[in-house]
Amino acid sequence: MTAGLLFGVFSAAFLSATLLVGVSEAALILAAGQPGAQLMALFLAATAGNVLGAVVNFALGRFLLRFENSRWFPVSPINRKRAEVLFGRYGRPVLLLSWLPVIGDPLTLAAGLLRTPFPAFLLYVTIGKAARYAVLLWAWDAVAG
Repeated sequence: MTAGLLFGVFSAAFLSATLLVGVSEAALILAAGQPGAQLMALFLAATAGNVLGAVVNFALGRFLLRFENSRWFPVSPINRKRAEVLFGRYGRPVLLLSWLPVIGDPLTLAAGLLRTPFPAFLLYVTIGKAARYAVLLWAWDAVAG
């Protein structure tokens, strides 16, 4: 397996986790189908890239917090309140859902805005994202195997 293939999976996973659009699942499955593909290496690359992308969102949330009273602030007071209610109701484990399309990226941004402790953020996000890629590769291996 080439380093370029691993970097491609890492990059796709990173972009998928930031507020940009990515297709990490498709990249992972395409890479897994390549001759000599090492599923564990692909799993680690995808997970690392996706978690790092989530960390970028978290950092943006922390950074943007100082501009909360600006008119251009990207999170409306209503959406901030929704995030506070969600985190208040389910606690930090809600970050296990950070892998979900549409809601996952805003969850990681909200975690930064709400000053979630970074170790807890990293733990829950890593578990959620790793589980997604593990299930995806397990299913692919079961079908293609």
